[in-house]
Amino acid sequence: MDNAIKNIIGRDISLSTLFEENRQTIEDSSSKVLNNLREQALEAFLKLGIPSNKVENYKYTNLQPYFSGDFSFSLNAPDFTGRMEDIFSCDVETLDSFTIFIVNGWYYSNNGSALLPEGVRVGSLAALAKEDPSFVEKYYGKNAPWLSDGLVALNTMFARDGFYIHIPKGVVVEKPIQVVNILLSEEPLMTNQRNLIVLEENSEARVLVCDHTLSSDRFVVNNVTEGFVAPNARLDYYNLQNQHNATTQVAGLYVDQKENSYVKTNNLTLHTGVGRNNIVLKLLGKHAEGHAYGLYLLDKNQHVDNFSFIDHAVPECFSDELFKGVLDDHATAAFTGKIMVRPDAQKTNAYQTNNNLLLTRDAKINSRPQLEIYADDVKCSHGATVGQLDEEAMFYLRSRGINKDEATILLMYAFAYEVIEKIKMDPLREQIRSLVEKRFRGELDKCHSCVVCGQKGTGNTSCL
Repeated sequence: MDNAIKNIIGRDISLSTLFEENRQTIEDSSSKVLNNLREQALEAFLKLGIPSNKVENYKYTNLQPYFSGDFSFSLNAPDFTGRMEDIFSCDVETLDSFTIFIVNGWYYSNNGSALLPEGVRVGSLAALAKEDPSFVEKYYGKNAPWLSDGLVALNTMFARDGFYIHIPKGVVVEKPIQVVNILLSEEPLMTNQRNLIVLEENSEARVLVCDHTLSSDRFVVNNVTEGFVAPNARLDYYNLQNQHNATTQVAGLYVDQKENSYVKTNNLTLHTGVGRNNIVLKLLGKHAEGHAYGLYLLDKNQHVDNFSFIDHAVPECFSDELFKGVLDDHATAAFTGKIMVRPDAQKTNAYQTNNNLLLTRDAKINSRPQLEIYADDVKCSHGATVGQLDEEAMFYLRSRGINKDEATILLMYAFAYEVIEKIKMDPLREQIRSLVEKRFRGELDKCHSCVVCGQKGTGNTSCL
């Protein structure tokens, strides 16, 4: 990889030293609006470091070991001149979308054949920060907790590029906007991608973010996405995670919602090594609705930690949250969901559920649904369940001539479907249904979409 920073990282301080040693190069090729926050972010990172499980919000996931080791950091966009379509085929083949490709955290290209409505802007955050700095400055760093979370501080120190989506007032984007994040390297790599989504008044957009690894090296991914949804706007945000077991990914989504806005997020973890998803929805205007859904399917020694915080800051808002997990082998997971109802947020309706299915004695889940309520005129509930396959349902299926393996798959799929049905894009929902079924059958692996492996689903770990 050209122009890469290489360093043996053994402690948090090594990351800060690495930044300071290369700061001039980073800032010279970046924009003022991104550079303005780097010094404060460095100071915050020196105080906070990479979170360990001693940090309350990271109680069940110690990320420090995964951010140590021998990594490269790309100072410039990858030196790749081919067509991304030649090495990658989207799992959601029937989805008619405007597609953006991001390679190792850098904006690469889009399929210009799919035209967006007039006024809609989609592209490279780095380019936008130079071309329209006042627009980026209005939003950059305004809701992501870069002064209180060490990982967001780290991202703000190193962030160079990512994608942005800007939907102007009154525009409804009918076609989904698909962002394909690709990791591709011949050596271990750490990326710090920064993204921005802005929906103005009375606008609508559906965004599908797909995370894929196309080579077998170790990756550490630290992504931050800031979203701003204006009055009467609607954002549907889907994140499909399908990465190999040597990937550690932290994905932070932080969204501010104004009055009468609607936001739905759906995190679908089909395959990963270690994953941490931070989902924060701030309901800042009356009658705002926030929906957070998630499905995680884990086996072997995989681990996923889903953290959500839904902040009811004003009266008369609604939130609904449902996360489900299926864990096999020695897989582990954690769910921490916090609903905050502030003193003035009367007539709040907030609901939260976490259900988990453990297929072995060695699979483990830590679930912490939380309500913090400071108003009295509210309707709120939360709950969590952990269980095994229903023996009566299994007996019923077996008595109808269905073998044990097929009956197990049917029961697992029935358990997961409640989250899948929340997907309102028909082609995406049907493809996710198919991918989930393949995952349960053991047919889905990290090379499922890699064209150069020769055929889909070969599991060839030597690709690229």
